[in-house]
Amino acid sequence: MTQVVEFLTQLAAADAVLVTVRAYRGSVPREPGAWMAVFADTTVGTIGGGNLEWQALAQARLRLAGQGDDAEVNYKLGPSLGQCCGGEVRLRFEHVCATNVTQLQQRFDLEHAQWPQVALFGGGHVGQALVQVLGKLPLQVRWIDSRDEIFPTQLPSNVYCEHCDPVQAAVVDLAAGTQVLIMSFSHAEDLDVVAACLSRQRARADLGMIGLIGSKTKWAVFRQRLEARGFAQADLAQVASPIGLPGIAGKQPEVIAVAVAAQVLLAVSAGSTRWPPSRLRRPVDNTLMHSAR
Repeated sequence: MTQVVEFLTQLAAADAVLVTVRAYRGSVPREPGAWMAVFADTTVGTIGGGNLEWQALAQARLRLAGQGDDAEVNYKLGPSLGQCCGGEVRLRFEHVCATNVTQLQQRFDLEHAQWPQVALFGGGHVGQALVQVLGKLPLQVRWIDSRDEIFPTQLPSNVYCEHCDPVQAAVVDLAAGTQVLIMSFSHAEDLDVVAACLSRQRARADLGMIGLIGSKTKWAVFRQRLEARGFAQADLAQVASPIGLPGIAGKQPEVIAVAVAAQVLLAVSAGSTRWPPSRLRRPVDNTLMHSAR
């Protein structure tokens, strides 16, 4: 169960105060859009932990008790909060109840739609482990496989499944900027998906990372076969294989999943203006920097 689903399920039975990071200046624990739902005896989500979160939790509980209205409050992350970040955060406090569930679902759905997109080809062991990691990140994941009934019934809310046969046909309508991860059950399918991605790059040059699972030997064989299909060295240089952040050893699906997810985050951070690390690298301004979300 994802945090959004957990929050909205609990909200159907009890009131909460939704605390959201609205803007920031300088060094802060979390990016705009991060949220925490505060119920009478539990919380869902986080705005970064530490004394800031404890202060926000106390303010939210006061509002749950009827002391205070919805408002936006600035917090300076200095000695008074026991945090040395040195930045400033604006938090919004919203008292919400069961009647707000539909509205909040629409808000979270819109947030998902604005997240960077990932296309994951392959529903095997590594693909399933990777979905569990990507499902906890601010990414919109399109999970594609040519086999029927391969996908699990329980999925994170940011993961969308698609049966496509032949599987490479799905490459044509991927959103521009999509990060592509290729790990199907078949080397033949992997090769066809890579070729489809490279053909699209020749025509439109609008995909992000093209990552292929496998060994260096597999990629050497693929290079020869792709060259035989007419792809040049410049085309092949766009493929990251073996997939995964270098330096992370291990062949267990969960280890590979973490290494691949880290590589995706780096690729998205380098290529998307919507990704929080891009905002965190901006020079400090004299005013709070507002999120476009």
